[in-house]
Amino acid sequence: MAFEKQRRRLAGVVAIPVTPFTADGDVEADTYSQLVDRLVTSGVEVVTPNGNTGEFYALDERETQQCLEAAAKAAREASVLAGVGHDLRTAVKAAKHARDNGADMVMIHQPVHPYVSRAGWVEYHRAIAAAVPELGVVLYVRNPDISGEDLARLGEAAPNVIGVKYAVPDPARFASVARDAGHERFVWIAGLAELSAPGYFAVGATGFTSGLVNVAPQLSLELFRRLRDRAFADAMEIWDQVRPFEQMRAAEGNANNVSVVKDALSQLGLCRPNVRPPSRLLTADERDELFTVLTSWGLP
Repeated sequence: MAFEKQRRRLAGVVAIPVTPFTADGDVEADTYSQLVDRLVTSGVEVVTPNGNTGEFYALDERETQQCLEAAAKAAREASVLAGVGHDLRTAVKAAKHARDNGADMVMIHQPVHPYVSRAGWVEYHRAIAAAVPELGVVLYVRNPDISGEDLARLGEAAPNVIGVKYAVPDPARFASVARDAGHERFVWIAGLAELSAPGYFAVGATGFTSGLVNVAPQLSLELFRRLRDRAFADAMEIWDQVRPFEQMRAAEGNANNVSVVKDALSQLGLCRPNVRPPSRLLTADERDELFTVLTSWGLP
């Protein structure tokens, strides 16, 4: 099967590294490499530079290239799933840069455009996939209007589209879309992290994305193992442990999604808490609340 190794690895914990910044606000490439190395050493097999937890939309083109290059060097034998997006030409350029600098897959961000037709959505992804036929392609689906039929049509046109990161908060919708698209055709990844993973695994997901894994990789990996083994009651024990952390990230419409992860890493001495607008630093009270969560996990 084409892309067999990549498909197998996507059925696991897909880590989204944060992008650390220097005191002056630049990308801190050495720290980025250390964070990716920590993930891979912990057992993570897929890292996604330039994902949303990596502040993709707050980075310029050269910075996304820096992150990709640092991740590829630090990932060793793990797979690198490079986030690409924006307009079609920019996405194709980024995909080719990723291919030429060590990535073996790309994840195409949901198009940010006020007018998205379903046919145009299919063509956007087909064109990017066609530009890098050597790479596996993962779709990042956040639009509930994208149907299983749309995915099936894209799958026929682009054989290197191998995975779907599904981030519509509706497990029933996910189950229908996956079956209409052809459940075996794609690797189905729960795209809303640990809190949603049990519900999506119950109806067909085989992997999930994670920002929490930056902070406590063993918690994320153990949750995956229990879900993989269909030990849902045992998985909920881990779910209860990570719930306060993930709820902090989800507060105010995910306003602190990145800030919580970076502040936790800062409290562990692994990187600065700096984020770029429109994200913000945590308040003192929020930092104290986060410290309580970390100590409940035996950290720092």
